[in-house]
Amino acid sequence: MKKLYLLLPFLLGSVMALAQQNQSVLTFDEIMSGEDYIGKSPSKPFWAKDSKTIYFYWNKENNAFESLYKVDIKTKKYSKVSPEEEKQLPSARGNWNNDQTKKVYIKDNNVFVYNFKKGLQQQITNTTDRKSGVKFLDDNTKIAYKQGDNIFIWDEKTGVTHQLTNFVRGSAPRSVKASPQQEFLNEQQKELFEIVRLREERKEAKQEHKELVSNKGKEKVYLNGQYVSNVVVSNDANYAVYSLGKSAGSYATEMPVWVEGTGYVKMQNARPKVGSPEDTFKSFVYDIQKDTVYSIDLSKLSGIKDTPKYFENYPERDSSLLNQMRQVVMHPPQFSPNKNYAVADVRAYDNKDRWLIQINLQDGSFTEIDRQHDDAWVGGPGISGWNFWVGPIGWLNDNTLWYQSEKTGFSHLYTYNAETKETKAITAGDFEIHKTEVSKDKKFFYLTSNKENSSEVHFYKVSIDGGEMTKLTSAVGHHSATLSPDEKYFADIYSYSNKPEELYIQANKSGSDWVKVTKSTTEAFDKYEWRVPEVVTFKAKDGQSVHARLYKPEASKDQHKAVLFVHGAGYLQNVHNWWSVYYREYMFHNMLVDNGYTVLDIDYRASSGYGRDWRTGIYRHMGGLDLSDHVDGAQFLIKEHGIDKDRIGIYGGSYGGFITLMAMFNESETFKAGAAIRSVTDWAHYNHPYTSNILNTPALDPEAFKKSSPIYFAEGLKGNLLILHGMVDDNVQFQDVVRLSQRLIELKKENWDMAIYPIEPHGFKETTSWIDEYKRIFNLFQEKL
Repeated sequence: MKKLYLLLPFLLGSVMALAQQNQSVLTFDEIMSGEDYIGKSPSKPFWAKDSKTIYFYWNKENNAFESLYKVDIKTKKYSKVSPEEEKQLPSARGNWNNDQTKKVYIKDNNVFVYNFKKGLQQQITNTTDRKSGVKFLDDNTKIAYKQGDNIFIWDEKTGVTHQLTNFVRGSAPRSVKASPQQEFLNEQQKELFEIVRLREERKEAKQEHKELVSNKGKEKVYLNGQYVSNVVVSNDANYAVYSLGKSAGSYATEMPVWVEGTGYVKMQNARPKVGSPEDTFKSFVYDIQKDTVYSIDLSKLSGIKDTPKYFENYPERDSSLLNQMRQVVMHPPQFSPNKNYAVADVRAYDNKDRWLIQINLQDGSFTEIDRQHDDAWVGGPGISGWNFWVGPIGWLNDNTLWYQSEKTGFSHLYTYNAETKETKAITAGDFEIHKTEVSKDKKFFYLTSNKENSSEVHFYKVSIDGGEMTKLTSAVGHHSATLSPDEKYFADIYSYSNKPEELYIQANKSGSDWVKVTKSTTEAFDKYEWRVPEVVTFKAKDGQSVHARLYKPEASKDQHKAVLFVHGAGYLQNVHNWWSVYYREYMFHNMLVDNGYTVLDIDYRASSGYGRDWRTGIYRHMGGLDLSDHVDGAQFLIKEHGIDKDRIGIYGGSYGGFITLMAMFNESETFKAGAAIRSVTDWAHYNHPYTSNILNTPALDPEAFKKSSPIYFAEGLKGNLLILHGMVDDNVQFQDVVRLSQRLIELKKENWDMAIYPIEPHGFKETTSWIDEYKRIFNLFQEKL
């Protein structure tokens, strides 16, 4: 422990002393207990098939687990579902047959079918192996599912399960060829001894008869060191499309777990660092009737050899890296009903391209439907991203595909006709489509979108041919709607700025009565008059309008001091009129305002909800425009709200902690105190899916990593910095702040402190840790501002 104390100066003074100066009626013990203080909201609603009952999960009694509740659509009254009833319910997930009389789903690792006409649940399998991808085939009498590496089909008429593919891990057994000497001896034995010859003939005859009278199993396909990444079957069960992956090896980092029941330090594997080698894949079509495999040659994609634009920053680069075929990964295709058109989403490893392709199942060839290219990285709502996250695409009917693209700068909905090859934009404008659903009669899309403004999310309806979007919800805030099977009603999980999520019911019509079902908040939470922060805009240095939440104290309490909060995740929205995922921070901001602080919470460059240009505004330079947006926010407070320029602090967690470090190291004239929570200090040590989108990789773009990593700017620290980090953080690992602390020590910086939390991961679990952390942050601001 002596070494640890030398490395990490602790904030060991009286934690309680300054916290006692809190002028708010709110206490740290209350607000940092989170949902135990607020109350726990309902979630995951789903409908009964008859559209008369809504089921949802709710921890109303603050137990260790959620319970299932149900609401009668007529009375709007809820009750708890008994374990016996819950056990018999069909899963909320799954797939329907054509006339929606039966639903197939996975429950407890097995396949079930629920017949809604008879009200019966039938179990199809009874094994412990994990299953996935369950669906009805086109004739609605067969069900396909994946188990292990293979596809199985259950026939309702015969009750027989048929194995469609037979991928086997490992290599085929080696057949040992007899040597010439052994062959001579074998033939000599048969020539000399009649009994040997007769036995051999009987053996061969027996084998021939066995092959004639038995059902021959599917031939084994040995994977030879590869693995099946995805395998899906066409709706007529004539084709399987699959990818084989080849492992790049293990590049996991090791992380010590310090406090264990054994008394020993336990080593645990965590994620690799950005730039680590990735697995590679090849994709194939298996023609089941012909027992023939076709390779899908993705080297024919348009632009597959394009050199990334950022290479222009390295003119001395080895020319062998230019014009090479880039690595891609193909996601499982979606098959149209009846006609089996197969469309797949393909992503480039360097994140610059996303293609939609239509696969010819007869030979593995393909045609391109859409190519979305971005010199930064392809992303946005409803679009595949983070390397292997699959964005939703689907079929309206036999011929028409729907998908989302950010080609206009905002994520919008498009359709593509596989026969006419026509593409049509269904929505357009400076807003985003967040979620898409097709109506039962295939005449409408139901959409979740921020069309009204960036601070609200509503539920809309639009014709499949496009046109005016009809807004179905009205209350300002965030609506997450779940349609009833008959589409006459929807369940709505709704929240407002100072009101956590509750369950509502509304008829599927604009202006209909909107009925609240649940009440989740506690009496203690309801006693306080929670503020509705004002959504404001200010101008950034490049002329862009930046949105922010502003919390202002009463004039009599205004002490002309301010704190800027930096939300985490980078690509996340926190300036809006709904309940924040940062609910502890929201309550802390109310406490700060009670203590005379003005609080500004900014949707800085790269925040979600504002389209492609905003999202990619930090490409190759984290800590560039996203940091300057906070500096401009501070100037806005000074000029427009009378804040003392020498009394401005900043804090945040994860990406917010990173920005806090960059602010304290690079903008010391603006920020006098900062609290950096679970902060990235060097992007070369963060994960690959997130970081490679924005900064490429350290080996290929070292310039981007150096100008984006706080550890390179630590000499600029002048104000007072508090670093807070969990020691078992497997996301932003504890190594990040250990390396930074060594840098600060070598730079002889003295105006920094560190608090570490031995049992906490990236998102803290224990209330005592939250209390300790935020008391220290409060004390920092009280003392230094």
